[in-house]
Amino acid sequence: MPNYFEGAIKKLTESSRFSNAPEFFIIQLSAPQRMISVSFPVLMDNGRYQTFKGYRVQYNNLLGPYKGGLRYHPRVDLDEVKALSFWMMIKNAIANVPFGGGKGGIEVDPRELSEGELERLTRAFAGELFYNVGPEIDVPAPDVNTNSQIMEYFADEYKTRIMKNKLGIKDYSEKQLRAVVTGKPLDKGGSEGRGEATGLGGFYILEQTLKALKFKKDIKIAIQGFGNVGSYFAKFCFDSGYKVVAITDHTGGVFCKEGLDISKMFKLKEEQKLDIAQMDLREYQEVKNGQLFELEVDVLVPAALEGVITKEVAEKIKAKIVLEMANGPTLPEADKILPRKKITVIPDVLANCGGVIVSYFEWYQNMNSERWDLETVRKKLREKMISAFLSVWEIKQENKISLRDAGYVLATNRLFERYEQTKTAKKVKSYLETDSFKTIVSR
Repeated sequence: MPNYFEGAIKKLTESSRFSNAPEFFIIQLSAPQRMISVSFPVLMDNGRYQTFKGYRVQYNNLLGPYKGGLRYHPRVDLDEVKALSFWMMIKNAIANVPFGGGKGGIEVDPRELSEGELERLTRAFAGELFYNVGPEIDVPAPDVNTNSQIMEYFADEYKTRIMKNKLGIKDYSEKQLRAVVTGKPLDKGGSEGRGEATGLGGFYILEQTLKALKFKKDIKIAIQGFGNVGSYFAKFCFDSGYKVVAITDHTGGVFCKEGLDISKMFKLKEEQKLDIAQMDLREYQEVKNGQLFELEVDVLVPAALEGVITKEVAEKIKAKIVLEMANGPTLPEADKILPRKKITVIPDVLANCGGVIVSYFEWYQNMNSERWDLETVRKKLREKMISAFLSVWEIKQENKISLRDAGYVLATNRLFERYEQTKTAKKVKSYLETDSFKTIVSR
């Protein structure tokens, strides 16, 4: 099992020579501020209690409240969450939203739990974390195997406990208390466009990349993953005239060189909750995950799991662009091979930051008692995604480095700039409290 955190810190260190940040600050960014591990009992449907392990890593809050998803998965552990929280810090800085980096999760297979058990699990976890989260402290969101309903359970439990204990309240309204999480149902304070945000943001980044590289419209795309991110990304590409020729998920995959009918597949997924293997797609050729990476396409999109592009896989990739819609899909050794093959890699910290941008929009709407329509959300998302791309692209061009390195440089510079502002503010405040300043004022 690769150590994703070590790889992320190595990339931070390598790219730092192009940034404005001094060595001590890079060292400071190389460790999280706080790591929380909890064990807690949950009453199961059989009347017995079962103990679960949960984690929350609060990596850095220089830019604002810690922000990042909660995932429910059997392989969740502290090392994984630590790497994901680091990437959230980098991603939020690139996206230029006022959030720090955080991530969390529970070591559990949610498919083995009933809806009642899932609710009790989530409420118990919220109870363990509620001293450490809040609208201006740490703001979780959906991630792997969690959704808007899970977020509503968490938000409701947080509100109940806060009101009961009268802790941490600074005259928050009920709507503001719901800002403790994002990704909520629309009728519970959620934002329009949140479900599609990561996929749509990735589509905006793809459009900008194709424009920068002077690609023509006749683009062929292969996508690994047809969950929330992959399906919405595929839909926006299809609706804009691009050919999605192959898609796989954990159950199977299909290929058609003339292009798949994504509207049909998206409808089956959304309305009937079907995986690819359950869909009637007999008109298409079968393709496996391993074969997907070897297809002669223009754009390859890993939109499922971490670490799928290994050294061996990288050697076989024929695509001209790899768009990382999953978190950490490319291992460090593979990341060195792809540029040598003249393959442009659009890193995860840029490609999939649409989700956290619309999470910020949701948080902002909750905190300011506003309600934006879908058109407004999409317009604001597009502006932020394009701004992020152009900032990263400019650094790439100036320094002749990869987009991943450029993204890290942009994030590091923004974090250090904020650090300098914070340090200066502390110095000024300290000086205003000295006797010498008070003497000057009294004159």
